[in-house]
Amino acid sequence: MKAVDHPGKSYPLGATPCAAGANFSLYSRHATSVELVFFNHAEDVIPSRVVPLDPLINRTYHYWHVFVADVLPGQIYGFRVDGPDLPARGLRFDSSKILLDPYGRAVVVPQGYNREVIRQAGDHGGNAMKSVVVDPHTYDWEGDACLRLPASRSIIYEMHVRGFTQHPNSGVKESQRGTYAGLIEKIPYLQQLGITTVELLPVQQFDAQDCPRGRSNYWGYSPISFFAPHQAYSSCQDPLGPVDEFRDMVKALHRAGIEVVLDVVFNHTAEGGADGPLLGFRGIDNPTYYILEEGGERYANYSGCGNTLNSNHPIVRRMIVDCLRYWVEVMHVDGFRFDLASILSRDQSGHPLPNPPVLWDIETDPTLSGTKLFAEAWDAAGLYQVGQFVGDAWREWNGRFRDDVRDFLRGERGTLGRVADRLVGSPEIYGHKAREAEQSVNFVTCHDGFTLNDQVSYNQKHNEANGEDNRDGANDNRSWNCGAEGPTPDAAIEALRNRQVKNHLTLTMLALGMPMILMGDEVRRTQGGNNNAYCQDNELSWFDWSLVNQHADVLRFVSLLCARRRLRDVTHEQQRVSINTMLLEATKTWHGVRLNEPDWSETSHTVALCGELQGEGLRFHLMLNAYSEALDFELPELEGARWRCWIDTALKSPHDIMPWEQASDIAKTSYHVSDHSVVMLFADARK
Repeated sequence: MKAVDHPGKSYPLGATPCAAGANFSLYSRHATSVELVFFNHAEDVIPSRVVPLDPLINRTYHYWHVFVADVLPGQIYGFRVDGPDLPARGLRFDSSKILLDPYGRAVVVPQGYNREVIRQAGDHGGNAMKSVVVDPHTYDWEGDACLRLPASRSIIYEMHVRGFTQHPNSGVKESQRGTYAGLIEKIPYLQQLGITTVELLPVQQFDAQDCPRGRSNYWGYSPISFFAPHQAYSSCQDPLGPVDEFRDMVKALHRAGIEVVLDVVFNHTAEGGADGPLLGFRGIDNPTYYILEEGGERYANYSGCGNTLNSNHPIVRRMIVDCLRYWVEVMHVDGFRFDLASILSRDQSGHPLPNPPVLWDIETDPTLSGTKLFAEAWDAAGLYQVGQFVGDAWREWNGRFRDDVRDFLRGERGTLGRVADRLVGSPEIYGHKAREAEQSVNFVTCHDGFTLNDQVSYNQKHNEANGEDNRDGANDNRSWNCGAEGPTPDAAIEALRNRQVKNHLTLTMLALGMPMILMGDEVRRTQGGNNNAYCQDNELSWFDWSLVNQHADVLRFVSLLCARRRLRDVTHEQQRVSINTMLLEATKTWHGVRLNEPDWSETSHTVALCGELQGEGLRFHLMLNAYSEALDFELPELEGARWRCWIDTALKSPHDIMPWEQASDIAKTSYHVSDHSVVMLFADARK
């Protein structure tokens, strides 16, 4: 018997396929009519079928729903939603627009997609992005599950899916460069590097044309379909291809022991300000999805991107939590980094809440329990919550770690006390909370700002290529070019820069907390001094794989740091005490160049941290010299063991860092620490 259409159900939201067809459900409180439209191909202008939803039959409360017979996964669809066009009241309906399903699991983007054309009046169906019906339960995971690695052994690698393999010298075949499949080919490199967790810049479907002056929104912080993996990162042209290719990537990374964390952008969408296009949310129910001002005509802009998602509205809260569950349950991701997370603490008037409902919904959801949750604990409107972010499960990007380490290593006055605090887990910031040390995500660079190479090569930003007369990007970079602006043939300057790169990486990896490094910093990737490469989808931003050989010494250095960092925290196993255990559990004392005489003055640029694991016979002595001259540091006396040199960033490779068991003995009672360098000694009396 042939299946027939019927009114359908309000739950679940989105498109839900079954053997007989698919149920569709959409929330819109203010709509007066809704049409479900089907297309055979992404480029089609005219729908192959239009299904009008009767308000009396196909509406329950504010949910519009219908069951359509014989719909199969892969079916392309969208909505036309009508209602009042009264911007002064926050209503911006236009029944000529094809709108994305807020719960759409995949998106197709026609080759003729044009954001500016869609922004204009009229029916532009052939230009519009469209949703795709997905059956999430047909994929064979082959026993895969989220890894749930302990925070104490996690090393984050912030990376861009496209930029990682798009360069012509990546060695990835051309059809797979810049894709999820291309990333799979480079997993052996990630294993060699020794990171445990990739944090992917946005992969939720975004609008690459949401960028001024006709450039590309390369970073992807312009979402438009939160449940859908970005279509352009798939090497497959089938409408369902991105979903399975993304899952292939996750499964392959998990098999290699590497977690997947997504950078999610629940603070704004690609629909921009009042003059932006109707792509989905705005045309479905504008006052529900966005924080509006002045009666509804203006958009609150706490994101700096033209609008702010109304994240604590019950419907939007549900969408965010449903979305996170979907990525964990169906796509098997291991966690999330929340861009401008402080926006999620604002109410529907934009005021910060002491107990934001959406953050507690995420915090307490049983499906999300155990996933990694990272907050960028600030927003573009001045709300700064580092050390104060709500909840118990959240870890925070520690922007103060970045700033203080940069300042100290470039020799700024008055920074010694701050960098000492950062080394031991930032108790000044987090000491009021009974949290583990890994609440602090420690980093010195990220996608937003200089690369590490540029941090030690430029005093000023050089963003001319962005077309904004160098006005864009941060002015406060706390960088030091070591004596020349940009590339230089001066061997002494180049050696100092290489040392400074290793200094930054050493402090990041040794400090208590969860370390994060930026894609390419391990081989000194440069952006030519551009500290805001959001619109540079070209070789300026892509990973240049020739650097792997050119800066093999830095790659080796980072790999050995990672190897020691990720050891299991099992102290009874010989030679298997991790860096985190050593710093966290050791009895620690501070010293200067003389024992027991730390100099905490404004003019001091040197300090030593000595620690001992009681009962384990393991000691370490960390010496920092950000001064412009070499200094001799006194060493504590030992019984039954000798100091051994694990790290000395002033030495040439391979002596800059040694495998733990091959570290050289130090017979002297002092150690000569070169200018602008970091040294780590250890003594192991264990039998």
